[in-house]
Amino acid sequence: MQAQKFAIINGDDFGFSHGVNQAIIKAHKEGVLTSTSLMVTGEAFDEAVDLAHAHPTLAVGLHLVLVCGRAALPPSQIPHLVDSTGNFPYSAPISGLRYQFIQATHEELRQEIRAQLEKFRSSGLRLSHVDGHLHMHVHPVVLRILVDLADEFGIRVIRLPCEELGMSLRLDRRNLLTKLVWAGVFGGLRRYGEGLLKSKGIGFAERVYGLLQTGSVTEEYLLGLIPQIEANLVEIYCHPAVAIAGEPLNGPLGAGEAELAATLSEQVSEMLAASGFELTNFEQQRTQPLTY
Repeated sequence: MQAQKFAIINGDDFGFSHGVNQAIIKAHKEGVLTSTSLMVTGEAFDEAVDLAHAHPTLAVGLHLVLVCGRAALPPSQIPHLVDSTGNFPYSAPISGLRYQFIQATHEELRQEIRAQLEKFRSSGLRLSHVDGHLHMHVHPVVLRILVDLADEFGIRVIRLPCEELGMSLRLDRRNLLTKLVWAGVFGGLRRYGEGLLKSKGIGFAERVYGLLQTGSVTEEYLLGLIPQIEANLVEIYCHPAVAIAGEPLNGPLGAGEAELAATLSEQVSEMLAASGFELTNFEQQRTQPLTY
């Protein structure tokens, strides 16, 4: 008997802007999006919380921000993490090296991660999962802190990116060097994360797609990807958005609209069903063990 297959379609950056919030709700109401990840320090956080309460079938997790964004704590409390305006550096590689080798960042990271989890909890939303902006949450120092705080904050699931490089390149060979580097780096982080999360009973999806196709999770890509997926519990994440004059973009120009269109595509919905996938989210998976 063939195992049942589940697909979680997640929209990242909820709370980043009104345009992102608008797109995520539309993708959930009219398309295949089942889950989202909330930036508690985003400019449109309050609106996102109200929208989430108004749409209880949308699962909401924490999109932890430790790079390229604003901190929850004031700069005076975390001077080794942020500048005088409370913003993290833009570069993920530089931030990652600092977090690894500068001891003074470790306790400040713990304080900031706790503050973001507390702000999420204060929203009254149920925590579906944790992931992170630019995947800084899988940094070994950060991941260990999240695991330490898991019981206190009810962290049941943490995203660990995992996708097949060969499949990705067959679908789209653009940005080849970046994909090769990321596949190597995040492959190592996945292996580390699997061991740590399994030892603590924290769940993660069998496959997670989106990293190697960042900014271009289009209808064409999904129609090529979905029939090839062999995992039984898969997360596909994207960044749907609507560009609004005066608001910052959370990705390349036009990318948000293309990814929104992909989540609204009837062909994508039909392909998921034809490939044997039932749409779900981590909230709906609470009653059954996650597939490792």
